[in-house]
Amino acid sequence: MDQLLTVSLSPHISAGQSVKKLMFGVVLALVPAFLVSLYLFGLGALFVTIFSIATCVIFELAIQKYILKTAVRISDGSAIVTGLLLAFNLPSNLPWWMIALGAFFAIGVGKMTYGGLGNNPFNPALIGRVFLLISFPVQMTSWPVPVAARHQYLDAVTGATPLGFLKESVRNGEQIPEIMKQLPDNMQLFMGNVGGSLGEVSAIALILGFIWLLYKKIITWHIPVSMIATVFIFTGILWVIDPSLYAPPLFHILTGGVLLGAIFMATDLVTSPMTRAGMIIFASGIGIITVIIRVFGSYPEGVSFAILIMNAFVPLINKYIKPSRFGKEVKHG
Repeated sequence: MDQLLTVSLSPHISAGQSVKKLMFGVVLALVPAFLVSLYLFGLGALFVTIFSIATCVIFELAIQKYILKTAVRISDGSAIVTGLLLAFNLPSNLPWWMIALGAFFAIGVGKMTYGGLGNNPFNPALIGRVFLLISFPVQMTSWPVPVAARHQYLDAVTGATPLGFLKESVRNGEQIPEIMKQLPDNMQLFMGNVGGSLGEVSAIALILGFIWLLYKKIITWHIPVSMIATVFIFTGILWVIDPSLYAPPLFHILTGGVLLGAIFMATDLVTSPMTRAGMIIFASGIGIITVIIRVFGSYPEGVSFAILIMNAFVPLINKYIKPSRFGKEVKHG
C-alpha cells in the first residue's frame, strides 16, 4: 500500500482524434455555406468572415499571452471556428468595429473569462451575436438583399428576412395564406436565395455540412434531429389548429437559424450534454423555446436565445441524466 496508482483524467483510450482535427473538420463542414454566402453577398460576406476570424484569433492570442499569461493555443483552431460561426450569424453589411466588438465579447467574455476552451458554459459565438443584437438592433437586423449586394459592403440594399416579413405582416392583421404568397417558396428557401445572416440562408449547404460531420463522427444525430423535429412538431400543431394565424412547419425549418443552430451551434461539444438522452432533452428544449419566441415573442427569431438558455441547463442535465457506471450490475426481469 506504499505505492498508490494514480489515474489520469479521461479520455483513457485514444481514437486518433484531437481538438485540432475536430475544429478543422467543422471548418470544412462550413465551407458549402460559406461558398453560398460568397455567391449571394459577395464582398460583404468575404470581409465579414475574414475580419471576424482574424479578430477572434488576435483577441484569444492577446488574452492568453498578456492577460492570463498561459500557453498560447490558437493553433487548435477553436478561435477560427468561433470567428467563422460568429460571422455566419451576422449580416454581410455590419461595420468592422461592430464585428470587432462581437469578436471581443465572444472570445473575451464568452470563452476566456471561464478559462478557455473546455470551460465555457455558453457557446462563445452566440454570446457575441446576442451582445451585438441587444446593443445594435438596427444594424443587426438590416439584411442585405441577396445577389444585389454582391459588389457592395456598407452601402448594400437591405430588405426583410422571411421571418421578419411574416412577423410584421401578422402584426398588421394579414392572414398566413396571403402572406405566404408574397414570400419565397420552399425550393427558394432550400437553395438559399433569401435575406438573412451569412450562414443561415441555404438549407442545402447546411445539410451537406451535416452529412460531413456525421461521416467524420464529429457529432451525432441526436441534437440536430431532435431540435428540428421539435420545431416541426410544435409549429405543425399550431398550424393545424389555425392555419390562418400560424405558418406551416416546413417554413419554420427552412428559414432563420434553425438548421445552422441545430447542426453547428447546439452541437458544440463543450456546451452540450454528454449523454444521448441528455442531448435529446437539451435539443427539444431549444426547439420549444425557439418556437415560443418566434410565434409569441417580439423577436421574429429565437434560436440564439434558445440555445444559450438551454446551455445554462446543461450542468443540471448532466447531473441527473447519467449512463450506468462501468461494471454496475443490471437487474433483469
